[in-house]
Amino acid sequence: MFDKLKDLGGLMQQAQQMQQKMQDLQAALERLEIVGTSGAGLVKVTVNGKNETRKIDIDASLFKPEDKGVVEDLIVAAANDARAKVEQTVQEQMRGITGGLPLPPGFKL
Repeated sequence: MFDKLKDLGGLMQQAQQMQQKMQDLQAALERLEIVGTSGAGLVKVTVNGKNETRKIDIDASLFKPEDKGVVEDLIVAAANDARAKVEQTVQEQMRGITGGLPLPPGFKL
C-alpha cells in the first residue's frame, strides 16, 4: 500500500515538473523569433514560437503595380514557411520535455 502511495507521489512530482517545463517552454516560444522566406529572400515573415506574425519585410525591388499578385503570393509562401518552422521547433522542444513520449492526438500548446 505504501509503495503505491510512494509511486503516486513520485508520479505527481514528475507531473508538476513537466507542467513547469511546459510553462517555461510557453514563455520561451513567445520570445522566439523564426523567419520564413520566399522569393529567394525577397519576402520575409517573422513569427514567434506561438505562430503570431511579428514582422514582414519586402524587398523594395518588388514594388511594382504589375507585381502585386506575385508579392501577395510570396507573402503567403513566407508565412507558411515560418509556420512550418515553428511547428518543427515546437515538436523538437516537446520531445526534449516529454523524453520522447508520444502526446495525445490533437495536443497543442
